[in-house]
Amino acid sequence: MEPTLLMACDDAGVATVTVHHPAKRNAMTPGMWRRLPVLLAELAAEPRVRVLVLTGAEGTFCAGADIGALRDAAHGHAADGHTAGGAAREQQTLAVAAEEALAAFPKPTLAAVRGHCVGGGCQLAAACDLRFASHDALFGITPARLGIVYPASSTERLVRLTGPATAKFLLFSGELVGAARALRTGLVDEVHPAGALDERVTAFAHALTARSALTQAAAKEFADGHTGPDRLAHWQREAAGSNEAAEGVAAFLERREARFDWRL
Repeated sequence: MEPTLLMACDDAGVATVTVHHPAKRNAMTPGMWRRLPVLLAELAAEPRVRVLVLTGAEGTFCAGADIGALRDAAHGHAADGHTAGGAAREQQTLAVAAEEALAAFPKPTLAAVRGHCVGGGCQLAAACDLRFASHDALFGITPARLGIVYPASSTERLVRLTGPATAKFLLFSGELVGAARALRTGLVDEVHPAGALDERVTAFAHALTARSALTQAAAKEFADGHTGPDRLAHWQREAAGSNEAAEGVAAFLERREARFDWRL
């Protein structure tokens, strides 16, 4: 199979996007970077999708950008004026566009990480709302190994997750860190045995589909810093025009699961 992004959606509304390029630890080709924002836009517009899970094929998450493109540019594929540096800048532009599209996805997003989560793979994981990892996952951000300037927006996102000291450690050194350290520093939210990760991710994602999508959408905006008066007024209008609070209170008093019906 050619390098690609696979998508599946279950009956509960959990969409799973799988990075599939196992021959290169699921490294992202330029075509894959370009495809991800388009795929995310399609999923965001699909009412039945309630939660997005991003993962990788065959026991690893994503090893970042496909460095083969940079090597090819450096070894004679320069008839059109491209150099290794130009190829690196193009890959970075594509990666940032994909990262920002993932961060802007309007529904809850969860990265399920096993194996290597490196470079652009770590960019994608950091752009998700939450990150669950297997105990053998390895995380790293490696531009210092390649002489590449890590994007400012990606650096800021990393700092918000881990704090400046851990962000500097990762960016200065390019070293890989294990899941336990990633958990301590805030890079991941939960760590599980490799055999239990899928079960936990599935159970958590399904739990999210049973909660209020109105609450989730507003909380995501506010948590991401979109807290202006216009956004607060927008969500107050949405709440007033919905049945979410009445249903939630009734379900609590009747000791049953709520049946929320608001959709983004």
